[in-house]
Amino acid sequence: MSDESRPASEAPHVDDARLPKTEFTRLVGCALPIQQAPVGYPAADPALAAAVAAAGAHGMLAAVRMAAEELSEALDALNSQTRAYGVNLSQAILDQEAFEVAAEKAPLVELYIGEPDPTLIERIHSAGALACRQVISADEARLAQEEGCDLVVARSIEAGGRAKGGVGMIPLLDCVLEAVDLPVVAAGGVGSGRGVAAALAAGAGGVRLGTRFLAAEEARTHPGYLDALLAARTEDTALTEAFSVDGPPSPHRVLRSALEAASVYEGEVVGEMHIFGERRQVRRFSADNPADTATGRIEAMALYAGESVGSVREVQPAGEIVAEVATEAGELLRRLAAG
Repeated sequence: MSDESRPASEAPHVDDARLPKTEFTRLVGCALPIQQAPVGYPAADPALAAAVAAAGAHGMLAAVRMAAEELSEALDALNSQTRAYGVNLSQAILDQEAFEVAAEKAPLVELYIGEPDPTLIERIHSAGALACRQVISADEARLAQEEGCDLVVARSIEAGGRAKGGVGMIPLLDCVLEAVDLPVVAAGGVGSGRGVAAALAAGAGGVRLGTRFLAAEEARTHPGYLDALLAARTEDTALTEAFSVDGPPSPHRVLRSALEAASVYEGEVVGEMHIFGERRQVRRFSADNPADTATGRIEAMALYAGESVGSVREVQPAGEIVAEVATEAGELLRRLAAG
């Protein structure tokens, strides 16, 4: 069977001896302590999550803007290929029907931007899935453990996309590891093997990369968005609350060029794209990032990106990204262990 015709669950992946097994890898059933972040629908769709899992890492499906029927079909497709993945949902705009679908069909459900709710965690567990929550402080991590989460993602202020604030990754990881007795995934500002090695050496059970996977061949990233990412440097992101139209106000990190383009744009509508299966207008400073179906002034839309954007230098298959990052991280950790 050729690699092209091989199911993702059977595809060859990186030699897992290059990186250590951790509480995270044992819990979620992947070989490598590397996780692909849910980098926004539709970029993080089933094809991306499956390709990441096939390479030995852990994939994530961004389901915030997916209707229940669409999510059900996506999970059926993923489950035919792998179980090393999770689904990400925003509790702030939680669609109950989609949540039920995720709990019933996905192996892991992750919540973010919302208050602790043990009833949600109980529902996830009763359906047989793992429960995860993004946290930005030691206090939030403790509350996540108390409500019954199986693991937490410590999301730092360097991360792209929407959050609630926070601090740098290493200080955050330090206090979260002290606060809970759960596997902790470090997220924010990591796009290379060096960052993965640093987080693992600091005690993380897994490390999440997001912006780097927007340049994966399997990601449905709009070409205009992709061009902006490839042109950006590490210092070319901004933390703002500007892109909060049509969404809950919250801090978010975007490309500085997008903030500047939207600020000087004089119209009320910057374009159109499909959201929840419908063609809708995208208003200036909308919270919606451009899907691959978007048209209009893409450069003035919410181009989310983390401080790791300087690591995005070319378009690569997701499996190649995983292999490159894992190899670099493994070599650095071995060098550190050898003194």
